[in-house]
Amino acid sequence: MKPIKREVPMLGTASYKVQRRILIGTFLLAPLALLFVFTLLPVLNMFYYSLLEWKGLGDNTRFVGLGNYSRIFSNPEYFSVLTVSLYYLLGTFLQLALALFFATLISYGVRFREFFKGVMFFPFLMNGVAIGFIFLYFYRPDGTLDSFLRLIGAGDAVRYWLRNPGLINISLAATSVWRYMGFNFVIFLGAIQSIPGEIYDAAAIDGANKWQQFLYIIYPSIKRIVQLNLILAINGAISVFEIPYIMTGGNNGSRTFVIQTVETAFKYNKFGLASAMAVVLFFIVLLVTGMQNLFFKKEDQ
Repeated sequence: MKPIKREVPMLGTASYKVQRRILIGTFLLAPLALLFVFTLLPVLNMFYYSLLEWKGLGDNTRFVGLGNYSRIFSNPEYFSVLTVSLYYLLGTFLQLALALFFATLISYGVRFREFFKGVMFFPFLMNGVAIGFIFLYFYRPDGTLDSFLRLIGAGDAVRYWLRNPGLINISLAATSVWRYMGFNFVIFLGAIQSIPGEIYDAAAIDGANKWQQFLYIIYPSIKRIVQLNLILAINGAISVFEIPYIMTGGNNGSRTFVIQTVETAFKYNKFGLASAMAVVLFFIVLLVTGMQNLFFKKEDQ
């Protein structure tokens, strides 16, 4: 009787180390492919389109090299809108300070803490369009804010909150603070609650009050989280788009760099120039992030 020859799988003959690498590579293949298709490839295309003059339809393109970049840097109008981001940048510091304050307060075990957690985080769960419409009614003439000011006898403070160029960006930045503070709050609260309770007990025995506990226990323990939140918030302030676009469409001096980029692409059909503006914004964000990391490294040293 002829013996049956059993085929041994190739993977079975490999060493454990090789099998491990093959399995890890196989599991990484799908996410890496998705990352390349949906993230890296669009970014590479953006760099390519920034070198073209293209209306966004068809193959009618013309290679202009760095012409789009030269146009951006030679026209101050494109960068003047970055001053609008300063309002959101200042709002970022207020947003982080409030989030840290409420997270610290709730971590001390106030009554109805679960209720307040939900109230604080709820705005972040809401759709940006819904928030835009809510605050359109809030800021409109004779709207919620004006009615409240008249109710408390501060009728003289009533203004055109979204029509006055001196107030519109403050109003929009306040809306942004209201929406995103809950996100920072949850991250801060999670970091504070990870601190062992024995440290607070030992500090209380030594006579440390709440402010001293925050200064010498809480803040040093969550310093990295504060830095991370600051980086994310500042980058968000530079590339703000959603709230001013929904509420004002970028009118009355509320146009940001991203709104201007979108209008350049989809309103004026200058996709090559818009891609160059997106590349410039990309490098601005990288530069700011690098400066922040450098600052934090020096501070740690």
